[in-house]
Amino acid sequence: MTAVADASTASPTSASASPRQVWGRTRGLLFALLLLVAAGIVLATARSGDQHGRLDPRSADQHGSRAVAELLKDRGVSVRVTTTLDDATAATGPDTTLLVTAPNLLTPHQQTELRAATTGSAGRTVLLAADSLSVDALAPGVRASSSGPVAARAPQCSLPAARTAGDADTGGFRYTADGLDTVACYPRGNLPTLLLVHEKSAGDTVLLGSPDLLYNNRLASHGNASLALQLLGSRPHLVWYLPSLADPTAARSDEGVDDGTGDERSFVDLIPSGWLWGTLQLAVAAVLAAIWRARRLGPLVTERLPVAIRASESTEGRARLYRKANARDRAASSLRSATRARIAPLLGVSPRDAHSASVLLPAVSARLSTTEGGLDTLLFGPEPADDAALVRLADQLDTLEREVRTS
Repeated sequence: MTAVADASTASPTSASASPRQVWGRTRGLLFALLLLVAAGIVLATARSGDQHGRLDPRSADQHGSRAVAELLKDRGVSVRVTTTLDDATAATGPDTTLLVTAPNLLTPHQQTELRAATTGSAGRTVLLAADSLSVDALAPGVRASSSGPVAARAPQCSLPAARTAGDADTGGFRYTADGLDTVACYPRGNLPTLLLVHEKSAGDTVLLGSPDLLYNNRLASHGNASLALQLLGSRPHLVWYLPSLADPTAARSDEGVDDGTGDERSFVDLIPSGWLWGTLQLAVAAVLAAIWRARRLGPLVTERLPVAIRASESTEGRARLYRKANARDRAASSLRSATRARIAPLLGVSPRDAHSASVLLPAVSARLSTTEGGLDTLLFGPEPADDAALVRLADQLDTLEREVRTS
């Protein structure tokens, strides 16, 4: 019993985790985190290879568009590549086709400037896979429906370019327009995936739901090459616009001021959608991990120890845990309870009444007639105020038990 009190005042104990113990507990988590980071790097590297040169007329990759660009040059169409909005808008004109490969990457400010430059130019503008937000700015009056699979489809329209090409790999977004002079081709369901909008100024806008027919690896399939050449080669000059985040006009529109559309862009609007989805997935993973960890916590289960442990080691270990948790109340309660349980049989008190003050205290007083008052505080009193008081309590309980045994 004294060992419990003495251990409670000992210097740093084995309950404090050593660096080796900390490493043993965390190395599994660190290894899993390292594996996750490595997998992310490998996946990003692999995907970056797939994205390299996408729709770039200088790229010979499977998702590049060098093949169609070379075919256009062979037919006398000049192909100019630009990555800035200023260059793209400056080149618009009646003898020019402007191909916008990624209209959804343009900011609202850029889309407004592009629409202003193409309106009245009498040229052709081709938009690839423009979503609902993009068509609102670049083709007012047109609505975009949800994206779908790409497959070979029949034109089912009177557009000469489509009728000459025949079946082509189309799909993606579908478009509808009310009150506009349009030609709808290659329907999926009841809505077209290619929409030609005739402008009043003799120009036109072509909305193509998917860019797949321009890829190098698809150009030779079905009527893809014919349709691409006729859509992009209707004018002697082709401006191939590849929007870039490095474009100065994109930075100017992100300053949080009115960009001409009547709306101010918030911080959330500037965050790419992929990051928002990634944050949501991390939040769901955190919740699932919390549920998984919580399910591991349950009621204590009593089980036999696999090895025999000396009583002194068990007592010392519990005392160190009490000291680490500053649990003098639990230590004092344990000492008093053990003392009462041991002296009760010596006083003729049943184990059931050993922890009853009204039964145990009179029996102790009757056995130790010379003992002064204070038994109530000693056996059933409050918790010690500090470690020194806990040590004194342990000594007093030892003395009491010894006197009961020898009386």
